[in-house]
Amino acid sequence: MQGPMYPPEAVQPMRDELTDVGFENLDTPEDVDHVVKGTKGVTMCVINSVCGCAAGSARPAIGLALQHKIIPDKLVTVFAGMEREAVERVRALHAKHAAPSSPSIAFFKDGECIGVVERSHIERRDPQSIAMALVAIFEKHCARKGPSISPEQFAKLSHAKICGSNIPRVG
Repeated sequence: MQGPMYPPEAVQPMRDELTDVGFENLDTPEDVDHVVKGTKGVTMCVINSVCGCAAGSARPAIGLALQHKIIPDKLVTVFAGMEREAVERVRALHAKHAAPSSPSIAFFKDGECIGVVERSHIERRDPQSIAMALVAIFEKHCARKGPSISPEQFAKLSHAKICGSNIPRVG
């Protein structure tokens, strides 16, 4: 088992940005298989990342998109450089659709990958335009009533935008 690349306390604010809008952290490949293969409907799986501006735009965009009236059935996340085997499992499950990248957002319907928003689709874009692209996916594939959290809760959130991250690697 590969250990984390970063101190857990350094990435916690980035984790919180997703868990605060309804995501569940997956820690192992078995967790990934259980959720992705066991969920009826659409699972949105975010490969979270410390990768500066791209992740700093992706996380707020995801939260904004989840304020929409239609959202995925299940929201899960793994963190690149942290739950490394879980990340590799997610990447294996969407390998036919996209090359490995982080951050990225994979969509699975009834256990099958239906698409991936890769880092190249996130970089140099503002959160609003990324959110609009995610909402288009939600409207095409999803049926669960949104938002994931109340507008009042959403208004209280803060974001950890860290361009040019200087988070040290472990050991």
